[in-house]
Amino acid sequence: MISKVLIANRGEIALRVLRACKELGIATVAVHSTADADAMHVRLADESVCIGPPPSRDSYLNIHQIVAACEITGADAVHPGYGFLSENAKFADILEAHGITFIGPTAEHIRLMGDKITAKQTAMELGIPVVPGSDGEVTAENVLETGRKIGFPVLIKATAGGGGRGMKVAKTEDDLMEAFDTARSEASAAFGNAAVYMEKYLEKPRHIEIQVVGDGEGNAIHLGERDCSLQRRHQKVWEEANSPALNVEQRMKIGQICADAMKKMKYRGAGTVEFLYENGEFYFIEMNTRLQVEHPITEAITGIDLVHEQIRVASGGGLSVTQEDIVFSGHAIECRINAEDPRTFTPSPGTITHFHAPGGLGVRVDSGAYAGYKIPPYYDSLIGKLIVHGRTRVECMMRLRRVLDEFVVDGIKTTLPLFQDLVSNQDIANGDYDIHWLEKYLAAKTD
Repeated sequence: MISKVLIANRGEIALRVLRACKELGIATVAVHSTADADAMHVRLADESVCIGPPPSRDSYLNIHQIVAACEITGADAVHPGYGFLSENAKFADILEAHGITFIGPTAEHIRLMGDKITAKQTAMELGIPVVPGSDGEVTAENVLETGRKIGFPVLIKATAGGGGRGMKVAKTEDDLMEAFDTARSEASAAFGNAAVYMEKYLEKPRHIEIQVVGDGEGNAIHLGERDCSLQRRHQKVWEEANSPALNVEQRMKIGQICADAMKKMKYRGAGTVEFLYENGEFYFIEMNTRLQVEHPITEAITGIDLVHEQIRVASGGGLSVTQEDIVFSGHAIECRINAEDPRTFTPSPGTITHFHAPGGLGVRVDSGAYAGYKIPPYYDSLIGKLIVHGRTRVECMMRLRRVLDEFVVDGIKTTLPLFQDLVSNQDIANGDYDIHWLEKYLAAKTD
């Protein structure tokens, strides 16, 4: 069994991992930049190590410093959380070379799924349905031919991309070259890799993702789906489990397809297979080889602690449950609370003067924030996640309405008012939305 885990992250996810480790009797090491010296996970960890100045490249992305912190403290495993180094195959390789367990997939699987083209090819080989698109990278020489073959509109995407960067829509042939050049330019600037590929652009899809966990030995399960269709600039804002758009038969069918694929891969740890869903069809878009921000809603409806499973698998203990053990119960929604102006979405760093998290049955708040905490301007603006669970979606929505009125964060601007609007919207109440809905809603409010 792993005896000491270094948590190579910050904020609410670092605190989330720390809690899981303590429940398993595992010692914890927090790493932090100088800007995060007063962070809650640093206060609660058994040991802490400062790994550099505020910029991420000098601290949370500094592999040398993190490995040194492992050696100094005697940590025999690293949990990367999400973001930062969580999908960095080189990091996983270096840890293995130093005899330190990486609580995550193999470096091989991180590489395989980290490139969008190889991920799509692998998905096809594993029997996962994919979006019609190019066979590989598109170039100036074949971009027009490829676009005509797929049929317009098309979506051009960075092969090494994420978060909407290096992603452009071409609705007609006339738009294609400009979209192609812009996507390549953005991809090069953001990822140091200008390669792009092309897919059919779906007009009104939902974003559905399947949670999977494998033991690395050929056993794998799925834990149902999450609906992450409420997005702004390709960033998720509100997530639900289960999806209002799927029935039990659809859920179990696509879930089993993904679980079977993970068995064939001998995938190790937690992962998420992401799809666009339209007119009853699923189309693979990518796989995230890490824990997702929205994992708590899956935990709420299954009762399975995903971080416990990650640690158990990394320790060689295998999965704690079989597919037959999984029972889906009720409905859960997560709202991402960001330190942002709810109208302009500009970051709002500063000192939190008052902080009161709501409570009651079926309510969970994952946050490292507290009254007096100073939010640094250097990192992602996520300060907390509100997770609400109910026996039905209607009960869950009513509970969410209640707890949003109880949630107090003063001293900074947050996105709490946005969720108070959304929970009262009839389209949301009906579950009638797609990946474009939120941006259209926000645009209409500013007109």
